[in-house]
Amino acid sequence: MTETEQAARPSSFWKSFGPGLVWAATSIGVSHLVQSTRAGAQAGFALVGVIVLALVLKYPFFEYGARYAAATQNSLVEGYRRIGRWALWLYLAITVVSAMIALAAVLMFTSYLTGYAFDASWPVAITGVVLLIVCMAILYIGKYPGLDLSIKIILLFLLISTLAAVAIALPRMDVSTVTLWPGDLIGTVVPFAFLLALIGWMPSPVDVAVWSSLWTLEKDKVTGGRTSVRNATRDFAIGYVGTGFLAVGFVALGAAVLYGSDVELSASGAVFSTQLVDLYSQTLGGWSRPFVLIAAVTTMFSTTLAVLDGYPRAIERTLMTLRTKGDVEVLPRSERLYWGIALVIGTVAITVLLLFVGNLTTMVDFATTVAFLTAPLLGYLNLKAVTSKDVPAEYQPARWMIGLSWIGLVLLGGTGVAYLVSLL
Repeated sequence: MTETEQAARPSSFWKSFGPGLVWAATSIGVSHLVQSTRAGAQAGFALVGVIVLALVLKYPFFEYGARYAAATQNSLVEGYRRIGRWALWLYLAITVVSAMIALAAVLMFTSYLTGYAFDASWPVAITGVVLLIVCMAILYIGKYPGLDLSIKIILLFLLISTLAAVAIALPRMDVSTVTLWPGDLIGTVVPFAFLLALIGWMPSPVDVAVWSSLWTLEKDKVTGGRTSVRNATRDFAIGYVGTGFLAVGFVALGAAVLYGSDVELSASGAVFSTQLVDLYSQTLGGWSRPFVLIAAVTTMFSTTLAVLDGYPRAIERTLMTLRTKGDVEVLPRSERLYWGIALVIGTVAITVLLLFVGNLTTMVDFATTVAFLTAPLLGYLNLKAVTSKDVPAEYQPARWMIGLSWIGLVLLGGTGVAYLVSLL
């Protein structure tokens, strides 16, 4: 068998397993630890239905990243280019804006939690620099295999610690607040703006679908095989379902510990990040503190690591694709450009920490609301790419998934328009 024929053979599931978990690590971060906890604190279990609805409606748009890559051996970036250069420029603009805000918010929260966990008195910006150096070292030394292995280890600790924390909190949970839709709570107990922010990053912004396609292709390079569409979509589904369970877990923790109490969650990043750990450990018992602290730190560190790879990888691919003329073939990767972008967005994130260190939740709400408003645009591009002639008919999504995509586009787009109108 020739080397070309060997590379064309579909990889076994376990050989191609991993990109879905890396994607999950990106998603299980601020949307879970911050937004899901706030949802439980404000409304008990009343917003679980909203979270599940967001997960269902947005699933196709994320799954299309892995599907497109496995079917075409190209990323969604090339898919956007084939739709039109305008689509690629639109994606680049959204991604650049998102990168500047998202990495800063993620790094801010991780820095506070890390400093608190290790009882360090360093300024948050210094802790942020240390975290960036550690993450960059993992990516530089280990490349994608290092990212893949690190995420699998971190997510294992995260899963065990989060499940332990939820199990401890079970006796305090009042599930009578569970409802399919919060109804009268919206606009009163739950501000409409917070609802949009919750959905915007639940489980993550739609632009992250591109990362999934890039990581799928990178996994193929590492293994020397080719991930089948079936294995790619199954791998992604495992990570996606995991993010859903953990989102509900953090809602449960917020509901058990904070719902109905007189405690008001602080808008200050320094207070909010440590407040959660203190409240959980005080309410559940001091012996539960290690489980809660490990869950919080591993949640945010895995997100920081994945985000620091995802944004530079996506921007690098986009810029390289924009430089090409005519049809897009497989492009060589520019390591120099990748690391240059990583340094730029890392520097911007540290600068934001220095200038806007006092208000974590406002920054997060802004970024998540922008993600919500742009979700229909990118969702449509993903749908158009995966149903194009570039994807063989047998690998295109089923009719029910295409139908679900259109339902999601209508509901997300309509809600976004209603929100914009309400601001006038």
